[in-house]
Amino acid sequence: MLVSFPGQNNMLVLRSFMILFFSCITIKINLCFPSIPSSLKTLSIDGHFDFEQVEHAAKDFGNRYSYIPLAVLYPKSVSDIATTVNHVWQIGGGSELKIAARGHGHSLQGQAQAHRGVVINMESLQGHKMQVHTGNFPYVDVSGGELWINILRESLKHGLAPKSWTDYLHLTVGGTLSNAGISGQAFRHGPQISNVYQLEVVTGKGEVVNCSEKQNSDLFHSVLGGLGQFGIITRARISLEPAPEMVKWIRMVYTDFATFTRDQEKLISGKSTFDYVEGFVIINRTGLLNNWRSSFNPQDPLQASQFKSDGRTLFCLELAKYFNHEDMVLVNQEIKTSLSQLNHIPSTLFISEVPYMEFLDRVHISEIKLRSRGLWEVPHPWLNLFIPKSKIHSFAQEVFGNILTDTSGGPILIYPVNKSKWDNRTSVVIPEEDVFYLVAFLSSAVPSSTGNDGLEQILIRNKRILDFCEIAGLGVKQYLPHFSTQGEWKSHFGPHWEAFTRRKSTYDPSAILAPGQRIFQKLIAYS
Repeated sequence: MLVSFPGQNNMLVLRSFMILFFSCITIKINLCFPSIPSSLKTLSIDGHFDFEQVEHAAKDFGNRYSYIPLAVLYPKSVSDIATTVNHVWQIGGGSELKIAARGHGHSLQGQAQAHRGVVINMESLQGHKMQVHTGNFPYVDVSGGELWINILRESLKHGLAPKSWTDYLHLTVGGTLSNAGISGQAFRHGPQISNVYQLEVVTGKGEVVNCSEKQNSDLFHSVLGGLGQFGIITRARISLEPAPEMVKWIRMVYTDFATFTRDQEKLISGKSTFDYVEGFVIINRTGLLNNWRSSFNPQDPLQASQFKSDGRTLFCLELAKYFNHEDMVLVNQEIKTSLSQLNHIPSTLFISEVPYMEFLDRVHISEIKLRSRGLWEVPHPWLNLFIPKSKIHSFAQEVFGNILTDTSGGPILIYPVNKSKWDNRTSVVIPEEDVFYLVAFLSSAVPSSTGNDGLEQILIRNKRILDFCEIAGLGVKQYLPHFSTQGEWKSHFGPHWEAFTRRKSTYDPSAILAPGQRIFQKLIAYS
């Protein structure tokens, strides 16, 4: 005998309604956005679209966000990129399609992803062969998808190299120039965006535009530090300088933060002996100086062996002096004179001598080690902050004194830069003071951990740091910023928000580009 219960009938009716409801939504969406893949397939391009193997484009170095695209474009020419962007722009609000340019996948929070959109694999762009130009003002013309490590290798063949770097060189030109690109050379040469002569850009309308300080200058400055909002960088002309052969690589330790920052600020002012100035914070680390011995030579081995770092908060100053072999005697004297004016703990002075290439590519060596241990492709909840010089002591007292208990989860960089080396016409946002600090919390989360080294606890610490900065009114700005609402973006840009939105409406009026930044929303015309 078949028995029917009222509750079962209700569930059947509800299930039938839900199936009908979602079927109607699917039909409506399909009517609104007809055959998007088919329309892309009709485009005449030199490269190709992939509609099947797209999952890799939903991953990045941050390992926290994953948005599956509809397609990945592998361009062979700038025309491929322009044709695709123009096609999406022409469709307008009749499509949800958006476009993200992806370099080496080193974004932290899905910035180079495009949910149900098109991701452009910039590393496949073959339109521009790298060309080094020598002379009084040397430069190199490179594709926007070229890696900085490859630029270094090619320019060194001519005895030249770019002036400003990032600490990690396996990043694309377009990626770093869309943010700023900073390392220990920035105090002297400014960020990478201050060392560009010319760009070729595909705007949000699919127009290919050459721009520089003198030609289409508004677009030029918009794109530099513009977070990918105004155009896709397809070519860049990068300033070069004579490359040194060798580097004196120096580390020393401080226990007093005020002394540490005073020495750092002294080193970046005026005519500095050194070519690179950085620093980092060490909290409760065991055997610190012994760990350095594999790469550095202690100047006082006995005293260094007796130094204890356990349970202490220490500050390491890291310097580099570039030189050629024939200048070694003079350089050694310059270094000795400069170091004598610093106030570090004498027994903690370590010096290494390495080839220029090895110094610049130093982080890649660490990457290889971490990959071998399965510790590279883990969540990286990094937090990068620009902090005004006048507020750095208040920041350090709270963050290094109370919020953080150790630095085992990853390095904490801290070093000052000069605002005068930054161009205020670009889109990047920095503090107003003449000197400001980069403080970078470069954490790696241990998968499945619920302790202090787990993702959840690191994110809680990051929020505590940001909340303190906000409540204390420190005037901090995020580098590689990430926000959830447009209100937060407005607060980040402050008085520059109006110019930023004007530039968006000029160069990407349909808000097609870089949706992963979550700054602007594309308006979809449902009918």
